Amino acid sequence: MTVIVRDLRPDDRSDVEAFARVRHLALPYILWTADAVLHRLAHGHPDARFRSLVAEEDGEVIGTAQVQLAHDSPEPGQGMLNIYVHPDRTRRGAGELLVRASEEHLTAHGATKLFAWVLDEPANRAFAERHGYGASRSAHFLRLDLAGGTLPPLQYPPPGVELRPAADFADDPRPLFELDAETAQDEPSDVDTEFTDYENWIEENWKHPLLNRELTTVAFVEGRPAAFSVAYTDAPTGRYVTAMTGTARAFRGRGLAKLAKNDSLHRARAAGYTQALTGNDVGNDPMLAINKWFGYEICATEVRYVRELG
Repeated sequence: MTVIVRDLRPDDRSDVEAFARVRHLALPYILWTADAVLHRLAHGHPDARFRSLVAEEDGEVIGTAQVQLAHDSPEPGQGMLNIYVHPDRTRRGAGELLVRASEEHLTAHGATKLFAWVLDEPANRAFAERHGYGASRSAHFLRLDLAGGTLPPLQYPPPGVELRPAADFADDPRPLFELDAETAQDEPSDVDTEFTDYENWIEENWKHPLLNRELTTVAFVEGRPAAFSVAYTDAPTGRYVTAMTGTARAFRGRGLAKLAKNDSLHRARAAGYTQALTGNDVGNDPMLAINKWFGYEICATEVRYVRELG
């Protein structure tokens, strides 16, 4: 049996669905759908040099990679590769070939520092270390049973605070872009991010097929967006994911992020969603405390691995 690596074929729906299926089996804590995979491929910033790769064995997709430059970081030369292999198709050389192809692509476009997330399991960590990567920070995946669990009581906003869905910004989402850009700068990360391209944000984020604008809650203070909780959903599976919860610096310490997320979770449950997922950096104690208050439980951990070249 021979394993080959090639680019994902976006015009072949079955190929895209196979890519999404392998990602889901290997990493079920993130929403993977064919439409989301295609959207990422079609609308990524050109400076990211984004590629989706597959490892194929006798016509079967058994491994996947998403590869890009950190184009929105003020520090040049940073690249990211995230590689996942079908859990029942490991030890066939797919991961090895995907790493090689990903690194060649990134270094050809000037990357000198590479980042990869690895599930915190001995075989995965050993694989990364064999390829010259060293462990950095960690992050948790968390899960909440929306159907059978008990959410904290719905809280009503205090005077001067209003909760509204992101759908209210359909005509002009720029205020949400500005809030997203500010909160992203303060999110724990080993790659700094600066959102400056509004048009790209519209195409890549605001128009994302899994973004649920009705369930994304924004907290307003005196008419200004102050905090938000961004919801992605996959209706056929009943899964709801909090992609980002944050508060503008001037409004922190007032419980607005918790207020927005609580509102979004209650409305998601009322809409029929049964499982809530999110992720937190291990060192992000405030957000971990908020999620514990909601009843989330850690279901997996991943480790960021780093390799410096030259």
